Amino acid sequence: MKDADFPLYSLTPFTTLDYPDKTACIAWFAGCNMRCAYCYNVSIVTGAGQISRAEFIKFLDKRKGKLSGVVFSGGECTLSPAFLPLASEVKSRGFSLKVDTNGSNLTALGQAISLNLIDYIALDFKAPKEKFLKVTGSNLYKNFLQTLEFLLQTDLKFEVRTTVHADLLDETDISAMSEILYEHGYRGVYYLQNFLDTGENFGNLTQAKAKFDPNLIRSNLEIGLRNF
Repeated sequence: MKDADFPLYSLTPFTTLDYPDKTACIAWFAGCNMRCAYCYNVSIVTGAGQISRAEFIKFLDKRKGKLSGVVFSGGECTLSPAFLPLASEVKSRGFSLKVDTNGSNLTALGQAISLNLIDYIALDFKAPKEKFLKVTGSNLYKNFLQTLEFLLQTDLKFEVRTTVHADLLDETDISAMSEILYEHGYRGVYYLQNFLDTGENFGNLTQAKAKFDPNLIRSNLEIGLRNF
């Protein structure tokens, strides 16, 4: 399959921000099953892969001893037929693997976890159930909850994060989402990411740059604010 032969849209050779406490690279997988209004990776989500598996493996070999981690992001990396094979290539070379995911494909995640291919997961909590379709263009809220519940039953390190923008979510929504996490048993940090306006987002977000005050949120969780 072409998608398996050329799964990656691009590579970020070096980052100290995307994998906690590790120097890493980012492999950006083409394609996604959501169309989030605030998405800043539109070209990746809608584009085709441009980097082959062979090119990526060659890149990994050159980065051994220079990086400690690899991040799979996208798009939605778990949808690619190359997800598991490339995860195996990463781990076989001694790298730690972090996966950024919307939680829609528990089957692939579960397989990778059972094979000890993943070391850390960043799970995107897009929106509460009532707003999930509006925010993501999908009906995959149940999939997200299933993935959350599964991860809570494992010993795998993971974080939950939400991108915040004034047009789509407000403080009431975030408070409700944090309560959902707490009710399901999540006790980790709930990260809030500021919306990044690239001029190429799917939605026409007129209030996207409005200030969001995390101090207005009343939550049982510790909340971290990341600026992107």
